Amino acid sequence: MTAVHTPPAPAPSRLRARRVGLVLALAVLLAAAVLASLAIGAREIPLPEVWSAILGPTGTENDIVVRSLRAPRTLLGVAVGVALGMAGALMQGHTRNPLAEPGLLGVSAGAAFLVVLGIYAFGVTSLQGYVWFAFAGAFGASVLVFLLGSVSRDGATPVTLALAGVAVSALLGALTSAMVLLDSQTLDQYRFWAVGSLAGRDADVAAQVAPFLVAGVLLALLNAPGLNLLSLGEDVARGLGVHLTATRWTGLAAITLLTGAATAACGPIAFVGLVVPHICRALTGPDHRWLVPASGLAGAVLLLAADVVGRVVVRPGELQVGIVLALVGAPFFVLLVRRRRLVSL
Repeated sequence: MTAVHTPPAPAPSRLRARRVGLVLALAVLLAAAVLASLAIGAREIPLPEVWSAILGPTGTENDIVVRSLRAPRTLLGVAVGVALGMAGALMQGHTRNPLAEPGLLGVSAGAAFLVVLGIYAFGVTSLQGYVWFAFAGAFGASVLVFLLGSVSRDGATPVTLALAGVAVSALLGALTSAMVLLDSQTLDQYRFWAVGSLAGRDADVAAQVAPFLVAGVLLALLNAPGLNLLSLGEDVARGLGVHLTATRWTGLAAITLLTGAATAACGPIAFVGLVVPHICRALTGPDHRWLVPASGLAGAVLLLAADVVGRVVVRPGELQVGIVLALVGAPFFVLLVRRRRLVSL
């Protein structure tokens, strides 16, 4: 038999240098994406005037555009991108499924269901109202999924959580469709939220979800070391002193807070949580202490870049960021499936 030679693992110092370099590169890319988001749109604003609007506004029209319209949108894009990237890394780590993304726990379906219920039954018409219904739905759906996935003798496992998530998402999706079809006015309002967009979101929306995003980021970083041990196998993790239930609950809380707040603010935005962790994992390795924050930075870069592209391609109109990301993410998803044997997932 021919011996199979595996490439040697990089030295620890070299691996650490590569990880630090990746984080610094992502920080630079994020700064560039922020500047592009502030400068590019239906109205082009030169970078010197962007700096002037930020540091020393004089009340010009460009100052108003930057500070009142583009700055809140850009900050929300950074926050939502960080949230979805980190949630995707946690989701794939907890389920040990390379095709998992934050919506697998029913978070997006729960948010959509309560948004439609709020429109249909309570007459909610504002984004500020959608936020609370969406967040409540995301939290309720994720808790239901975890409870259903925990009823087996072995408790919550990656397989039972994934199956429960698919079942809950299908049920809530059917109920959402039923309400939308019963009332055309509900459909008209819901479709603008469901497409996934940063447009029209002001500072009030960002302020409402900010506490949940901050709490989710802190829990995600806290969960990363335990997730590293959990990836070695449940028996090994338990032998090393990991409390499996506490680790999974912490991860569930982080995923729910991050995805729920992001979905509530901007609607369901797909593929960020699927694409970004794979790109970062190829560079950082499987260590979640680096993978989770790197995925957050990369998610912010990807979301802002997609938003800028959406403003340019159909100028003076705008293509919603959810549509742009679907055009990018769908081919990536197909390539990912083709490269892996489905029986090994």
